[in-house]
Amino acid sequence: MRRAAPVALLGLLFGQAGLHAEPAIYQGADLALGRKLIQENRCDACHADKTGGKPHAIYRPGGRLTNAGHLRGMVEQCNTELNLGLFPEDVTAIAAVLNREHYRFKD
Repeated sequence: MRRAAPVALLGLLFGQAGLHAEPAIYQGADLALGRKLIQENRCDACHADKTGGKPHAIYRPGGRLTNAGHLRGMVEQCNTELNLGLFPEDVTAIAAVLNREHYRFKD
């Protein structure tokens, strides 16, 4: 635990310097894996079906999702409802990509 304080301090410093700070829940997430899983599981196609052909319309920053944990929970909900069989680290990777590309939650 002693190493957490310097890492947190560096995160704050870099965040103030304008670099993208990831929420703690997404620290260490494999973004390349998340992008691959989004493509393999055809997330955009499913979301397009739900939004009249506009897959990115489902990502509404400022909507009912208010933080990084809620976003991860929604990805887990898709995993469960669609029986995708994703591991927890897969769900986190997907949520981290969505956060970086659409939501930009900092918490």
